[in-house]
Formats: sequence, C-alpha cells, structure tokens
Amino acid sequence: MDHGSRLLRIGIFYDGNYFYHVSNYYCYAHTRRARLSIPGIHDFVKKMVSDKENVDEQLCQIVDCHYFRGRLPAMEAKQRNILLNERVFDDVLMREGVVTHYQPMPRGTEKGVDVSLALEALELSIYKHFNVVVLIASDGDYVPLVRKLNSLGIRVMVLAWDFEYMDDNGNLRYTGTSQKLLSEVSYPLQMDQIIDGKISPGRVPVDQLFVAQNGTAFEQLHEPQEIMYNADDYSDDYPEELETAPAPGSPNHSDDDAAGNQSTASGVPHVSSNGAPRYCGRIVQLKNGYGFIAPENSVKNLFFFWEDLVDCDFNALQCGDDVEYELGKNMRGECAKNIRLL
Repeated sequence: MDHGSRLLRIGIFYDGNYFYHVSNYYCYAHTRRARLSIPGIHDFVKKMVSDKENVDEQLCQIVDCHYFRGRLPAMEAKQRNILLNERVFDDVLMREGVVTHYQPMPRGTEKGVDVSLALEALELSIYKHFNVVVLIASDGDYVPLVRKLNSLGIRVMVLAWDFEYMDDNGNLRYTGTSQKLLSEVSYPLQMDQIIDGKISPGRVPVDQLFVAQNGTAFEQLHEPQEIMYNADDYSDDYPEELETAPAPGSPNHSDDDAAGNQSTASGVPHVSSNGAPRYCGRIVQLKNGYGFIAPENSVKNLFFFWEDLVDCDFNALQCGDDVEYELGKNMRGECAKNIRLL
C-alpha cells in the first residue's frame, strides 16, 4: 500500500522503568557516560518510521506519546528530597507532549504497569487510528498486545536494547529483550547495535539520542535526581575516608570502635531471606551509580553498586537511609548486595 501521500500517525509508549534502566546503563556503565534524550528518541523514531514506511518525514507525525511508571507517594518523595527532580522530569515530558501514567508503589514495589500500558495502547490505537505503534519495552508480556495490534493492521516498532557488562562487584549484568516480542513486531530495532555502530542507522545521527553534556540544567535533569557523570568521580580507588570507622557522634559510631575493638564488616545478622543472612546498615555516601553502607556494629564500610538495589531506585536514595542487605564479594573483599530500604 502506498502511504506516501497521507499523514502517518505514530503512537509511542514507554515502559518507564525499562527506559530508566537503559538510561542508567549509558550514564554509568557505557563509555558514552550520558543519559538518553527523550526529544532525541522522538526525532529518531520519526526518521526510522519514515525510512521503514517509505513516507516523507513531514508526513510521519507523533500524535500520541505515553509514559508509564510506578511513583512514590508525594510525602515520601519529599522526605527523600526527590520531589523537585520528579517535577523537573515531568516538565521535560510535558514539553515533549508525553502523557504520564503513574502507578502507586506500595513499599517501593512497581506493579501493574505493563497491564496499564497494554490496555491504554490498544484502546488508543483503536480510537485514534495509529498507523505505527512504537514500544520502548522489553518484556514478553507485551506479545498479546502486539498480536492484537497486528490483527488491526497496525505496524509495531520496538526499540530494543541487549547489553551486558561487569559491575564493580565483579558480577556480570545482562539486560535483554524478549525474542518472542521481537519476532512478533514489524520493525524490531536493536538500539544497542545502532548506538555502538554495529548497525548503520542510515541518515539518523546517533549522538542525538543522548543528552548533550553541555546542555542546559533543565535538559540535563531529565531523570529524577539525575547526577551528571564525571569520570574523575568514578575511579578504581575507593575514597580513603569511606574505609574507616564512622565519625564520632554519627549513628554508627561507638566507644568500642574508637578504642580499636573492631568488628567484621558484615556486622550482626538480623533476618534471613531464602536461607541467606541479612544485615542492617545505613547509607553514608552516594556517588555516580555507587555508594557505601556503614553496617551496624562495624568499622569498615561496604561498597554497593546501583544494580544491587531491590525494589528501589538509586536516584531515590539519600545519605542516612537505613537499609537491609546480604553480603557479597568483589575484588576488594566484602560488599553489599540485594539491598532493600527499611
């Protein structure tokens, strides 16, 4: 069918947690050290749809864009000092015409986002007659949605990222998109290969997919509590002051510590989860994607990486937060893993 002479309507749907995870990867673990840009992605989508559908770019218009994610209650966000940055992110979404759909997060756990996204995408596709639906998502749970859209004659494009890397704890981290999902869509785009130059993006400049390091503060703060990466802040050496005992007067300091009666870095186990001892401590410093926990009844602080958090975001943490964790190992010795906020 020749689509070249009529407007082609595009609807974009973000799985916000997935987008946030991928953006963190490029900010903290990839050599680019930059966050994904929402306006850059939208421009990229228009160009790719134009190429795939053989339609003039001016006739490829994003008529609807929706962002789905869990969100903390307002009072908790205020206590964590992330309320302002959430509003800054909302301003970016609003400026780009993105409609937000936030789900409540009881105890920091995100539930029901995929169902909400799928229902909204199907309903809007029917009533607004999208020609192409773009999913920024990776879960195989979206396969039924794609099949329904296919039955309506709506082409589906998926922006997919597959990557792996070694974190600072020496653990191999892997993120992948459901192969079943990719096999069902009309236009699967392997974004990691496009960004790394393994697949040619054609006339689309890859750099536009990222927030410019010299952009304005408003443009840079396009994620809640975003901290722009500085290579000097993420050296191989842990800061010396973080490997010593807590300062006198701090919640984790004791007279025994001052007298040299040192305990192990693990502290005292409090509860067990699946047979593994869990310990309590307090966050004492946060950097770009990593931080340190001061265990109870201990001298040596424990390193943790942003991907060791369970059911909470690194950007939602602040110094002084009480946490529970399991012990892990990295090249420097003990570290914290499977960390939950208390």
